[in-house]
Amino acid sequence: MTLIYFILILGLIVFIHELGHFIFAKKAGIYCYEFSIGMGPKIFGKKFKSETEYCIRAIPLGGFVSMAGETVEEDKNIPKNKQMQSKTWLQRFLTIFAGPFFNFVLAFILLFLIGIIFGAPSTKPIIGAIQEDSAAYEAGLETGDRILRINDKKVSNWDQIIMKLQLNNDGSKVNFEVQKENGVVQRLTVKPKKIISDDQTTYQFGVGMEQTKYYGFVESLKYAASKLGSLTESMFTVIGGLFTGKISLNNISGPVGIYSIVGDSAKAGFDSVLYLIAYLSINVGFINLIPFPAFDGGRILFLIIEKIKGSPVSPKVENMMHNIGFFLLIGLMILVTFSDILRLF
Repeated sequence: MTLIYFILILGLIVFIHELGHFIFAKKAGIYCYEFSIGMGPKIFGKKFKSETEYCIRAIPLGGFVSMAGETVEEDKNIPKNKQMQSKTWLQRFLTIFAGPFFNFVLAFILLFLIGIIFGAPSTKPIIGAIQEDSAAYEAGLETGDRILRINDKKVSNWDQIIMKLQLNNDGSKVNFEVQKENGVVQRLTVKPKKIISDDQTTYQFGVGMEQTKYYGFVESLKYAASKLGSLTESMFTVIGGLFTGKISLNNISGPVGIYSIVGDSAKAGFDSVLYLIAYLSINVGFINLIPFPAFDGGRILFLIIEKIKGSPVSPKVENMMHNIGFFLLIGLMILVTFSDILRLF
């Protein structure tokens, strides 16, 4: 069942992403050869009275929309006015941007559904639980405390708190500024406790978030907007941490790691599955907007360069950069997958 959930979840996220590209490509009049879910050998393909072949491929790790004029300067078999390079700058930008944008839309809808069906969990930075004899308990933190700042950095939701505490991976002291329930503001210093389990070292603070849930259409909209914003902000923090060295590649999961998380989420309940899909969809949308060759963000970067210089970048140069980027990404995926496998043992 975990394998089925894994395929369905990734398939949905990829389908929505490629659907964004496809809809805007069709709207712009771009000839689309193929709409494919999955990579590798084709296991199903059919044309439904249209130019486009709709395919399912064997490896459920990606997908693509093959468009005329996307990777070559001109396809002589297709009318020039139906090729991507013949379209206006805005049409090409929207066609590329629509994929990641649809991922964010999917995440928002799923987070909204969580709020409507199961109740919108509180995102307020209020401590809902303190573990006895924990570092937070000994420092004087209490349930009901509102966390205002961590190491003098303002926080407004639990995602920000979690990220800041996770980045404290050397066990150093953390300064909390909290507002007590009586309104008094205090500054408390917490030294996390070092925990060694299965040869893994972690540092625990012993604080948990508030468990209050809110119900109703408006509260669900607020939750979806707030959570979408905070998770996107977390992605910026993670990327920044990778560049600064605060986060190592060992903390990044690939397909194997996601497979394990899917199994845990399925056991936790349908709301956990919906949240996981939303979270992964945000990840896919965000990562694709990174201005790196082979990503949608890389293609958008070349469009921006074209806008600035007033003429298109040479297709040969752009294609070469995307090919280099693709092979670098394959190498990174292999490295991350290998790390995932090692963690299983």
